[in-house]
Amino acid sequence: MSKIQGNVDIGAKLLEKKVISEDQLTIALKEHVRLNGAKTIGAILITMGFVSEGAMGEILNESSGVKKFDIKSSIIDAKLVKKVPKDFASHNKLIPVSYTSDSITMGMVDVFDIVAIDQVRRFFPPNFHINPVYVAEVDIMSAIDQYYGYEMSIEGILHEIEGGDNNKTFDEAQLKGDYKSPMVRLVDAILTDAVHRGSSDLHFEPEALFLRIRYRIDGKMIQIRSIHKDYWSAIAVRIKIMSGMNIAESRKSQDGRINSEILGRKIDFRVSTQPTIHGENIVMRILDEKQSILSLEKLGFSEHAMKILKRLVQRPEGVIILTGPTGSGKTTTLYTILNFINSIDKNIMTLEDPVEYRLPLIRQSNIRNDIGMDFAAGIKAILRQDPDVILVGEVRDKETAITAIQAAMTGHQVYTSLHTNDALGAIPRLMNIGVPNYLMSGSLIGIVAQRLARKLCVHCKKEAPLDHFEKRLLGPKYSNIDKIFKAVGCDRCNSGYKGRIVVCEILPFDRELDEMVNNGGSRKEMLAYIMQHGFIPMIEDGLQKVIAGITDLKELMRVVDMTDRIN
Repeated sequence: MSKIQGNVDIGAKLLEKKVISEDQLTIALKEHVRLNGAKTIGAILITMGFVSEGAMGEILNESSGVKKFDIKSSIIDAKLVKKVPKDFASHNKLIPVSYTSDSITMGMVDVFDIVAIDQVRRFFPPNFHINPVYVAEVDIMSAIDQYYGYEMSIEGILHEIEGGDNNKTFDEAQLKGDYKSPMVRLVDAILTDAVHRGSSDLHFEPEALFLRIRYRIDGKMIQIRSIHKDYWSAIAVRIKIMSGMNIAESRKSQDGRINSEILGRKIDFRVSTQPTIHGENIVMRILDEKQSILSLEKLGFSEHAMKILKRLVQRPEGVIILTGPTGSGKTTTLYTILNFINSIDKNIMTLEDPVEYRLPLIRQSNIRNDIGMDFAAGIKAILRQDPDVILVGEVRDKETAITAIQAAMTGHQVYTSLHTNDALGAIPRLMNIGVPNYLMSGSLIGIVAQRLARKLCVHCKKEAPLDHFEKRLLGPKYSNIDKIFKAVGCDRCNSGYKGRIVVCEILPFDRELDEMVNNGGSRKEMLAYIMQHGFIPMIEDGLQKVIAGITDLKELMRVVDMTDRIN
C-alpha cells in the first residue's frame, strides 16, 4: 500500500465508521494539500481535534492490520534505539521498539511512509524485515526525548550518578517515573538487561557496604555487578513504586507485581521483599510467557518419552502427576501439556497458587487461603463448573490429594504436581500424606519425574576424550564410547551452556502395577516390574542426551543423583 493510498483509506474508514464528518475530512484533505503532504491526514485530524489518537489506532488496526503499540508502558532496549540516529528518528517520527533474529519492529506515526521505512533499513543488517506499528505522535516524540536525551545503559547511568549531583534517595521524579531521575532509568536498564539475558529470577542483595545484583540464568545464579550501598534505598523505592508496594514499610515482607513490555514481549515480574540485617532483600521472578509456553517437542522429551506422554494425555480420566524439586520445570511442562490438549471441545479449568501464565480458552483461578479458597475447596467448586480437565497446581495435603483423585474417579482428567525425587517416589509420598492404596490403584495413570539440565552451547562445545571417572559414570552399556562433547565457553554463552532441556522418566500405570499398588507392593518389586516393561530411568535418559552431545556429564551430575555409579 502506498503512502497516498494509505491516507485516503484511513480518511474513508474514519468516515465510514462515523468517527468524523465529511466536512472534517474535506478540511483535513485541504490542509494536507497545503502542507504538500508533510503531515498525514491522520495526524492532521488528530491535531485539529477531529479524532482521538486511540480511535486512530483502532481504525489503523482494522483497515490495514497494522498494530497499535503502547510505548508508554513498555521498556525498550536502549542499545536498539541508538542504532537509529536521533535526527533521523525525530524527522521521520519513528523509533525501534523491539527485534527478533531477522526483524525490527518500528514504532511510527505514519506507518505508510514507505520512504522512511526504506531509508531506516540502512541502519540494520540487509536481510532484516521492518515491521511498522502505530504509535501516537506525542508518545513517539516523548520516547525520542527520553531515550536520546538521557543515558540509558547501566554503566552510563552509574557513571552519571557517581559524577553528577544526583539525589541518591527517594525523590518525586521516581514517583512519577520521570526519566530525569537516573534511578528510574537505572532500574529500567537492569530489568531490560535481565530479560535480554534470559534470566528467570533477578536478585538485589544488600550487604554491609555494597549491593550485589545476581541473575538466575538456566538455573544457575550468576553475579552481574556490585553497586555502592548508598544507592540501594533509592533503587528499592523505585521497585516498590513500580510493583505497587508500600514504600514506607521496610520491616516486614511484601509481595507485588509489575506488568511491562520489554524487548517487544509482555513480561510479568513477581516481586518479593524480605527484611535482612543489611536491609531489604528483593527478588523478582521474571515470567516471560513467550519463552515459557513451548511445544512438547521444544521441551526436550526424547522420542520414547514423547510417545508415552501423548498416550497418557489421550486417556479420558485419571491423574497425571509431575514430580521434581523446586525449579525443575514442573509448571512449564504442565502448561505445555495443557496447551497441547487445549481445544474448543474441552472445558479445561485450573487452580494455581498463583496463576503464572494466562492461556487462551482455559479458565484459570488463583488459590486464596485467606478466604478459605484452598486447593481442596477449589476442586469441589470446579466440579460444579462441568470441567473435562482439571489442573491442581500442587498436592500439599491429604484432603487435596483425595479430592483430586475422587475428581478423576468421577470421569475427569486431573493434572497436578508433587515434590518427590523420582517417579516411583510419588506412591509412598501419597501414602505418607494419608491417601489409601485402594484410591491410588486405578486412578493414577502416569507419573512424570523431571529435572532441567543446561544444554551445551552449539557454538563452542568441543569433543574430548573420556577420562577414567567419566567412563565409570557412563557404565558398561556405553563402553564403546571414548569421546563426548564438553562445555568450553564463548562470547555467546560465557559459561559453555545455553538454554535448558528436560531430563525425565515417565511411569505409565497398567493393571499389573495398579494391583501392586493396591496390595502395598515394595519399591523393589515395583522397580523390577517396570524395568522389565520398558521403563527408562532418569539417569539413562540423561546419559542418552550426553552421548548425543546435548549436555555433558558435569551438568548431568549437577541435576541427577549419580552417586551409585561412583561408589
